[in-house]
Amino acid sequence: MRRRKLQQISFSLLIFFVLPGSTLSQTNSTECPLDFSVLRNFVSASTVPTNTSSLCAFSVQALHLVLAQYLLTSSRFLPPAPSASSCWSHFQSFLSPARDDMAANCNQSLAAVPSCTACTTSLNRVKAAYLPGPAVGNVTKCADYPFIYAAAVSNPSGPSAPGTAFCLFFLDSAPSAPPSPSPSAGSRNWIYGVVVGCVALLLLAAVAAWLFSRRRGRRRRRRRKDAEAPSAGSRALESIGASTTLVKYAFDDIKAATGNFSRDRLVGRGGYGNVYCGVLPDGSAVAIKRFKNCSAAGDASFAHEVEVIASVRHVNLLALRGYCIATTPMEGHQRMIVCDLVENGSLHDHLFGSPGESRLSWPLRQKIAVGMARGLAYLHYGAQPAIIHRDIKSSNILVDENFEAKLADFGLAKFAPEGMSHMSTRVAGTLGYVAPEYALYGQLTEKIDVYSFGVVLLELLSGRKAFVSLGEGQSFVLTDWAWSLVRQGRTFEVIQEGMEDMGPREVVEKYVLVAVLSTHPQLHARPTMDQIVKILETDLSVPTIPDRPIPIVASMEDIERSMSSSGSGGLTSFSGYQPFTNGADRVSSHSSEEPLS
Repeated sequence: MRRRKLQQISFSLLIFFVLPGSTLSQTNSTECPLDFSVLRNFVSASTVPTNTSSLCAFSVQALHLVLAQYLLTSSRFLPPAPSASSCWSHFQSFLSPARDDMAANCNQSLAAVPSCTACTTSLNRVKAAYLPGPAVGNVTKCADYPFIYAAAVSNPSGPSAPGTAFCLFFLDSAPSAPPSPSPSAGSRNWIYGVVVGCVALLLLAAVAAWLFSRRRGRRRRRRRKDAEAPSAGSRALESIGASTTLVKYAFDDIKAATGNFSRDRLVGRGGYGNVYCGVLPDGSAVAIKRFKNCSAAGDASFAHEVEVIASVRHVNLLALRGYCIATTPMEGHQRMIVCDLVENGSLHDHLFGSPGESRLSWPLRQKIAVGMARGLAYLHYGAQPAIIHRDIKSSNILVDENFEAKLADFGLAKFAPEGMSHMSTRVAGTLGYVAPEYALYGQLTEKIDVYSFGVVLLELLSGRKAFVSLGEGQSFVLTDWAWSLVRQGRTFEVIQEGMEDMGPREVVEKYVLVAVLSTHPQLHARPTMDQIVKILETDLSVPTIPDRPIPIVASMEDIERSMSSSGSGGLTSFSGYQPFTNGADRVSSHSSEEPLS
């Protein structure tokens, strides 16, 4: 009985909404200032719900839309009353701090899902921060005023726009009713449908025939190109020896040096190739990288990359001695590069080797960090064209007998024109070290090397791996762990316990802050490698570290916890934090030794 009465009240309210103004003026001595005519489209478009809660919710949201329209025309939330002006003044007083955020997110068309989500997130943030308290079911409660205010003031389309009404009040507008065809029109439509269908089938058949012919021609051209590729690659490889000091090694010499690529000589493996150690006939110890899945068609590109890499000479880069390319009946097509062997191992070996090995002291870690930064800075700004390494990780940082860092493994390197960046359709690198914009969108810039450098620097300072699986869906992510400590002002706790010859606290903390800044999720917040070298080698202070953006899927509890963690929503540490608002960038990792490809 109570449910039927509520349904009757809700239907009466909706009928009252769509009554013309003339009817209202005849039945009331004072004209109603609310314009209920804006609800005609929404009432006629909406299927009237049958349950009580849906009826009430629909009526409440419809009234919110009318109040928003009234606010737009009269600058008042409610018809004149002592409480209306008081509520408006109170709402204006607490809305000022969040008005800019609301205007930025709601001053646009809300028909698209991302725009609507951004606007409602801002309104919920205002509601949670300034209008706390339980919901009492009052249709005029102040907790709904941010949505009414956004529809009337912040959004340029007004509350009656279909996108605004659906996003903020969940009301659908009425679709245009199609004209009812007459019987004769129906028969004509049937004839038109048959004709159009036949024409469409003919067009589809023609398109299919054209696609088949084009595909067959493409296959012929590909076979012709593959047949010509070996000669082009051979000519390109012949030009390497003339323009560089590289040595072209015979396949038999490489095979003998590695003991026929024995497992005992295997010192590293990856998604693009394996690395073997060996001794050449002249007695020199070398490291040989043997690439996987090679074909003669890629020899020309391989020759260009080898030629460019061979021209790069720096104390913190592993020197390239030569190359080998051959085709054999048993092994097929082979491509290899030959480098000097660094017998002291990699940074990964020193950090995560056997527990009995001695730990690196602070001066050695500092030297390795500066060497890594210098080598990357030379690749980005000293080489022509600029080289993006794409696979910086602790196992690719070799250390010689003097613990001088040397960047190795240029098998994934890309050559970028000066000042240019592009989108890569094939993401390469190692899980745990890859920047988020590169892993998610394939955006390739020098800043992906900066991110990987920051991860390796955190490993060097903390002695922890980039990613550790704890089981049952739990994991340890080094970048998030370091960020949380620095955010709480516990920067020094990132440093590995028991480190020998510890340096001054402010210098050690500066290295931690450089690592945290380099692994920032927003690429525009990261420094360049040139800036990192200057910070590490001089007394230059670390720039202010921007706060991390709140994910769009964050709950209100997460937002409130982030805003209240340091009082005003900003974070403080050794150098302090401020929200990052670079307009160019409105926009966890594994340590598995496998490429992202």
